[in-house]
Amino acid sequence: MINLAVIELKDIVKYLVKITITIVIVISLTKFFSSFKTKLNIDKNSFLSCLDIEIPSIQLANKEENIKTNIQTQKPLKMALDVELEILSSIENVETGNDNKTKEEKESKKEKEEIKEAETGLNTKVIENNVPEKYTSEYNGVKIRNETDIKLTKEMLTPNVDVNTKNIVIYHTHTCESYTPTKNYEYKASGNFRTLDINYSVARVGTELTKYMQHYGYNVIHDTTLYDYPSYSESYDRSLKAAAKILQKNKKTDILFDIHRDAIGDSSYAPTVKIGDEEAAQLMFVIGSNGGGSEHDNWNENLKLAIKIQEKANELYPGLFKPIILRNSRYNQQLAKGASIIEVGATGNTMEQCLNSMKYLSKVLSEVLV
Repeated sequence: MINLAVIELKDIVKYLVKITITIVIVISLTKFFSSFKTKLNIDKNSFLSCLDIEIPSIQLANKEENIKTNIQTQKPLKMALDVELEILSSIENVETGNDNKTKEEKESKKEKEEIKEAETGLNTKVIENNVPEKYTSEYNGVKIRNETDIKLTKEMLTPNVDVNTKNIVIYHTHTCESYTPTKNYEYKASGNFRTLDINYSVARVGTELTKYMQHYGYNVIHDTTLYDYPSYSESYDRSLKAAAKILQKNKKTDILFDIHRDAIGDSSYAPTVKIGDEEAAQLMFVIGSNGGGSEHDNWNENLKLAIKIQEKANELYPGLFKPIILRNSRYNQQLAKGASIIEVGATGNTMEQCLNSMKYLSKVLSEVLV
């Protein structure tokens, strides 16, 4: 015999009604709890996940609703940008160490790291050259070549001079003077060892000295105007007027350094001293006087300060300075009692050697100008 199960239509309808009621109740409860999730502190995703497990028939409906909601509330381009920005932000935080330092602070730190003060206690040796050393007087190891008719006494040479160190003025009467070019300091020449580019002339040397002196806490006024161009013969007249204006504006100023290089016009002469493992261009004070008949009340104080500086240089870095030259011309040094010409190297020296000199000179000055 064959057994047949007979299912009445009303039973099917009752079953479908029950399922429909169950689904409606579940969906209603889901929306009810979702609308109050912040009050009840219930996570919607966790609740729906439980429902998905218990009633698999609504899992697909939930997924479709989530996808539809995300598409409506977030534009694709915004989503992509948000992701990229989050990645870039995380990379920047790693590279900067999660700090908030400004660009100016970082540049200041970099500048400070570049300034390395000169060491002391180093071995020094003057490299032989083809120009013999000449001098006529000496005070405590400081040699002076007196080219005037002034008879220098011990009192004239004793460096008992005090100067105001509030301001230091650096300028260049012969601003275009330059050096033997190197790979790092090639320049367009405007004459024989001359250039209009202040990044390759003695003005660059003055900038280096300025940087170091500021590092030691001094206020420095550095004038890089071209006073020897276009007319070389009138350079001292132009620089005199400019220096006088600077001093008038900065009343408390005794220190006036006119930085040059030796005028010998070929590359055969390169006065150099080796300090430690570095080569540095030798320096030389040129001091004016009233020996030529022009009024110059400050000349002896200028000389005393030069001797005082060179005494300390001989102590720290013997050979850094050549003998001081005393001449009849004033060289604008009548303007201040701490005025002088400082010749940095000669045409045969390189810029690298001259920049090294400024590191050692600044160390000497920092111990004298206190």
